[in-house]
Amino acid sequence: MRLLLDTHVLIWWDEGARLAARARQAILDADEVYVSAATAWEVAIKTSLGRLRPSRTVAEAAEDSGFLELPVTFAHAEQVAALPWHHRDPFDRLLAAQARADALTLVTRDRRFRAYDVKVLAA
Repeated sequence: MRLLLDTHVLIWWDEGARLAARARQAILDADEVYVSAATAWEVAIKTSLGRLRPSRTVAEAAEDSGFLELPVTFAHAEQVAALPWHHRDPFDRLLAAQARADALTLVTRDRRFRAYDVKVLAA
């Protein structure tokens, strides 16, 4: 299984909190686990606004967990145009586009992703 972690899932994983047992086990058992560059961007913006206070960077958290970086490509950005407007958050729309374009299962607690044509694993 190839997984893409939503931003809150990476944070919860890194803090060792809140994840559903099934999601935690799927992450442990996955062939590949990706963290999007969009997640690093979202965390950076929320940190600069004072809405988050991470103890370390997304890059550090991903690397320490053995997760892979998923860059944002032209194909990902163009896939956003094909998405219906179920979600207004630009970061979440990009994660949905990446999951669709790369056939990844998105690990998230956000139920709005279910309206997209992506595989979702509840966190």
